[in-house]
Amino acid sequence: MSSGKHESADPAKRMSAGEQYRAAFERLKSNKPERLPKGTPVSQNNVAKEAGSDPSALKKARFPLLIAEIQKYVEGHAEQRPPSVHQVSLLARRRNRGLRERIEEITQQRDHLASLLSEADATILELYDRIADLERQLPASNVLPLDPRGHKKL
Repeated sequence: MSSGKHESADPAKRMSAGEQYRAAFERLKSNKPERLPKGTPVSQNNVAKEAGSDPSALKKARFPLLIAEIQKYVEGHAEQRPPSVHQVSLLARRRNRGLRERIEEITQQRDHLASLLSEADATILELYDRIADLERQLPASNVLPLDPRGHKKL
């Protein structure tokens, strides 16, 4: 029998945690992950998951150089990464909020203009009535027709 330690069948596959994280980082960079789906973006959490460990295990205190490399890579490739579903939904919500505010603003403007139009219509009707009253108050015309027999229609 062997000693009390359990050793892997293939000693070449035994890697330190740092080496596992580094290999996982390289696989994610080359879009050839083994545990995560292809196209998974590079992040600290995804590197830890790809390495087969809990994301909280990849700590800056233990792996400062690797963490710095991951962060530098993420910052350098941020524009290449498609927006996440959360980012897309936030953008859609923000755009919808802006559109709702614009609709509200236009609705208020429409209501105000309809009110002004209604007031203008009422003023026009009042002025027509005033004109009719003033025309009735005018004295009869002192202009006599030239033809004493009356006005002939053509």
